[in-house]
Amino acid sequence: MMWRPSLLLLLLLLRHGVQGKPSPDAGPHGQGRVHQAAPLSDAPHDDAHGNFQYDHEAFLGREVAKEFDQLTPEESQARLGRIVDRMDRAGDGDGWVSLAELRSWIAHTQQRHIRDSVSAAWDTYDTDRDGRVGWEELRNATYGHYAPGEEFHDLEDAETYKKMLARDERRFRVADQDGDSMATREELTAFLHPEEFPHMRDIVIAETLEDLDRNKDGYVQVEEYIADLYTAEPGEEEPAWVQTERQQFRDFRDLNKDGHLDGNEVGYWVLPPAQDQPLVEANHLLHESDTDKDGRLSKAEILGNWNMFVGSQATNYGEDLTRHHDEL
Repeated sequence: MMWRPSLLLLLLLLRHGVQGKPSPDAGPHGQGRVHQAAPLSDAPHDDAHGNFQYDHEAFLGREVAKEFDQLTPEESQARLGRIVDRMDRAGDGDGWVSLAELRSWIAHTQQRHIRDSVSAAWDTYDTDRDGRVGWEELRNATYGHYAPGEEFHDLEDAETYKKMLARDERRFRVADQDGDSMATREELTAFLHPEEFPHMRDIVIAETLEDLDRNKDGYVQVEEYIADLYTAEPGEEEPAWVQTERQQFRDFRDLNKDGHLDGNEVGYWVLPPAQDQPLVEANHLLHESDTDKDGRLSKAEILGNWNMFVGSQATNYGEDLTRHHDEL
């Protein structure tokens, strides 16, 4: 499961050309609260047999890796050379690719689909076309235009929308790191996908607590936890999977065994600690390509091991032959 963005703006993002207020009931009940980092690739990490598909998809992202598979070896190496220059420019520009620069690049490519979705929705929010999204632009694009003090006066569930608006403004203020009330693309991405940004962790936890804490005591009780997943019909016997969730709550969610979840426990649940996959892959690529063992990569070293970083028509054909041989 993945963590569920709160109520509205991801919904609007997915239908970015459509105007109209989000539903206060948007989103499947109780689903998708936990954010687990996706694997860098679903391909086996099988370098020993000359299959570098995992490394290609980790380094380039899955869609771009497919593009490289259609290039000649010469075209593939030329594009890789430009990527090496870009990695170095994005770092310290010293002419070498460090472990940190390589890790940053891999993390960047793995988030490409998120940035693309934000770019697709950008014009919906940046209504004055100044290259930034102000809070008022975002509010008006999402909820419609209202005069001050008259917000949602035409709706029966006005109080619900007012709470949603206040919640979104709070999230926007946290995403707006320089405090100028104008979101850059990076800041808007943090607003729309807070689970991907360390500085948004507290707001993800706060929103999850607010969603589940029905008695407003600042904690998530086991019944509140279950209520987010399951609503019993009158006279219905509780299913076995719900009983399993109760046990999960006691055994794995309630870490200090005090009968409820506090903010730290909610954070451990919805944003669990995870291995730094880009760092692991960066270490692997560096180890395999660092011929002089100085802990950094020159452009020549990367191009000397180019088929581990990127594919081409030739490597793609070779991997197909390897897979065919293994199947036989």
